[in-house]
Amino acid sequence: MKSYLKYIVLVIVTALLIIGLAFGDIRIVIEKAANVCLECIGIG
Repeated sequence: MKSYLKYIVLVIVTALLIIGLAFGDIRIVIEKAANVCLECIGIG
């Protein structure tokens, strides 16, 4: 059972990643990360 669990998790994570890329969520995440980084160093 344990050997199947890691493959099931891998499939689920891969599917969620593909869905996120299809909806353009990666752009939003990168924009928010850049804003947080700029705020941390006092520029933004």
